[in-house]
Amino acid sequence: MPAAAPLDPAEWVAAFGRAADAVAGGLRHARDGDDARAGLAEETGERGAGGDRTLVIDADAEDAVFAELERLHEDGARFSALSEERGRVDFGGTDALVVIDPIDGSTNAKRGVAHHAVSLALATGPDVVTRGTMADVTCGLVLDLGSGVRHDAIRGGGARRDGRPLRGPATERRSDDGRIELVAIESADPRNLVAAGPALVQHAHRVRAIGAMALSLCWVADGRVDAMASLWRCRAIDVAAGQLIVRESGGHVAFGTDAEGDLLAAPLDLEPHLPISAARTPEGLLRAMALPAVADARS
Repeated sequence: MPAAAPLDPAEWVAAFGRAADAVAGGLRHARDGDDARAGLAEETGERGAGGDRTLVIDADAEDAVFAELERLHEDGARFSALSEERGRVDFGGTDALVVIDPIDGSTNAKRGVAHHAVSLALATGPDVVTRGTMADVTCGLVLDLGSGVRHDAIRGGGARRDGRPLRGPATERRSDDGRIELVAIESADPRNLVAAGPALVQHAHRVRAIGAMALSLCWVADGRVDAMASLWRCRAIDVAAGQLIVRESGGHVAFGTDAEGDLLAAPLDLEPHLPISAARTPEGLLRAMALPAVADARS
């Protein structure tokens, strides 16, 4: 039997949508239980490949995503997958890598805070499984599990919000003194907030801490915030889809704090390598990149 033709990016986005809908359905079921709060916070007693303690909702969400991937594989697709809980899984290919965060913002999810999401991305290229970077991400989807808003993007094909082309504002909103009006910051550690404090005062007029990097990036893409910065190193699984959505919406993204370096060089693995910054304009990106610089220099 001849090998099936590789899926095109639009087919991958459709598959990601089905997987994300399955995650959303499972999470609704968990919330509707007799003791929803305890169910959402329940741990499996194990740590995932990414190092965090695995919640039952994380494991169930990942199972829903992998059920869709297994169907694709059975239909002839060949790829590998990288997920927070299972790590790297071989589906017969090294030139396509699915990057999965089944629930980005799981701490929010378990406490009933609305901001959490499914983040799914595909990277392609020769031996992308071992050598891939953010520049290799071909398509991605982020489903906000609180609001139901869906963002997706295909490299070279633009970004969408709920199926409509996403064309964000051409410039950031600024305060009268030139600071970025509203910046989303991501850091679970208060020490990073303290370290970045002077830079935040210099470059940001107001800040918001959402607790889900995929959503912070989508909010930059559709203009709900003007920029975002992680104040510590991020993992590929959290941001692979979101960073493409920002770029395809016309925004700008950088990994690290060196404006002269390769801004998309972050590897596609489970280690936290570099902080991420995003903004609507190049000038705004430079301001956003200044926010994690002090914290990132701590080690």
